Amino acid sequence: MTCSFEQAMATFQPTLPLVVGYSGGADSTALLLACAQKWPGQVSAVHVHHGLQAAADDFETHCRQVCAALNVPLTVQKVQAQPLPGQSPEDAARRHRYKAFEALALMNQGQPAMLSIALAHHADDQIETLLLALSRGAGLPGLSAMPATWTRAGISYHRPLLRVSGAELRRWLAGQGAAFVTDPSNVDERYTRNRIRARVLPALEACFPQFRDTFARSAAHAAQAQALLLEVAAEDLAQVGVPPRIKALQLMSRPRLANVLRHWLLSCHQATPTAAQLDELMHQISACRTRGHAMHLKVGTGFCERRGPELHWYNP
Repeated sequence: MTCSFEQAMATFQPTLPLVVGYSGGADSTALLLACAQKWPGQVSAVHVHHGLQAAADDFETHCRQVCAALNVPLTVQKVQAQPLPGQSPEDAARRHRYKAFEALALMNQGQPAMLSIALAHHADDQIETLLLALSRGAGLPGLSAMPATWTRAGISYHRPLLRVSGAELRRWLAGQGAAFVTDPSNVDERYTRNRIRARVLPALEACFPQFRDTFARSAAHAAQAQALLLEVAAEDLAQVGVPPRIKALQLMSRPRLANVLRHWLLSCHQATPTAAQLDELMHQISACRTRGHAMHLKVGTGFCERRGPELHWYNP
């Protein structure tokens, strides 16, 4: 269920000290102010300078001024987040942000606790993520949307505001009288997420006033189902081996085979097959009944091939 900003912050109990991801925008400003008020002297901030627009230097200057006024230490991580061919600007910026956070974690090595980072994604961001996943025909991992907490690369991440609407967050921030910057790209409707924010969310609000709660509940169901599938995949991978034995794979039902192949490719090789690639891979596994049957097909950024009785993946 959605809740007030104050309720969300009251239940947020991360390991301290805490780092807040701070862009200078309204959402991260509210989170930084609330955390600095709740844990004075225990909060720092990290600002990722993406280098994507002329205003980026002004954003950095603003963040430095705010943090100085709050007596909050600030680290600025500069990246060049230009998208690769075929990559969306949002995805490129997101990937570079997490690389910057991981660089900060390396600087934090030797500290007694894992680095804790809080991010200011809220309930509207969660719905936008779910709708984007639906528009792309995503499976359970995509439909699970954004987790409230997770650990990766030595960092414990937190999203304490996922049950707070954007309007509620701005209500609290207005009461603080705090200044924030507005990224002009956030209202550029060439980006799908911005079109969802500007057009779809107001329509959903009019038709289904409780959509934030019901959509979030569906995402939670998807996340629970995905967690179960991961448990089954891990058990199945232990049975078929790494690299997997083709004959063992052939004994599996098609849904279970798809599940274990996705898990093997992602957990062992950080490879994600398209739906068409996975379908063809399963077809080839089923057809591989003779000693001379060769297998070599594109999967993710590399290739799957048969080597004797086993299935291998490699990136040339």
